[in-house]
Amino acid sequence: MTLSEEAKGRLADVVELQPTKNSELQDRWGMDSGSEVHQYLENELGDYYFRDDNSLIRATGEAAELVDVEPGIESDPDDGAPSKIRVPELQARIVAVLAGPDEPSESVVSVLHNLRDEYDIDPSAEDVRSGLQSLRRKDVVAVEYRTVPTFRLAVERDDLEVAVSD
Repeated sequence: MTLSEEAKGRLADVVELQPTKNSELQDRWGMDSGSEVHQYLENELGDYYFRDDNSLIRATGEAAELVDVEPGIESDPDDGAPSKIRVPELQARIVAVLAGPDEPSESVVSVLHNLRDEYDIDPSAEDVRSGLQSLRRKDVVAVEYRTVPTFRLAVERDDLEVAVSD
């Protein structure tokens, strides 16, 4: 299957963002709906992606080689825990301010305030929530459900290399 330049670029997004969902790709690709993303994946990238047991979108090994992009996550071969992630800048900043694995978990609003205090930025609560959920799918963040969902790192900050993607 020969891919157009647009398809190769979008496949690179899948490799970089994996594991991901339709909504993340919808935002990245400027599409109107998750259904439009699904159609594009099926019609243009069907040989290069699959859905895992949690219905998250992942690239095949062949896809990663084809686009020569670093995967969004690398795991420690000994314990399977993430050791390196490539994420957007907001997610990298979330990792920097989020409670560690042995600290009490934090709400989205608490993380938002930490970001404001540390970086003098003002993302929306929805952007912070989305970033936390994306990091959770990468097994970097653990969620604890209390009155509201709360979050903390699932891995030691010193054991995780975070790179900012474009």
